[in-house]
Amino acid sequence: MAVVIIDHARRRMPERGVSEDEVREALARGQPADARGGRQTLELVFAYNDYRRGRFYEQKKVKLVYVKEGDDQVVITVYAYYGRWESS
Repeated sequence: MAVVIIDHARRRMPERGVSEDEVREALARGQPADARGGRQTLELVFAYNDYRRGRFYEQKKVKLVYVKEGDDQVVITVYAYYGRWESS
């Protein structure tokens, strides 16, 4: 199964502090979340332990919105949330 990351998602990834490796790992191990319009969503919490915009965060939650087209997983956009969640 191929992973396709569209240009919109690629532009958002550095803005939101998400790497391509994190996108691929979230696709492989992420937990499903609510989605609308035939799209699918996965979330995965990563250890972060670093500063972002002047604040320290223990974890980063990466959320992907994607669709399946044939055998491909097409990533439409990527979100990142910084904070602390129970599981990592």
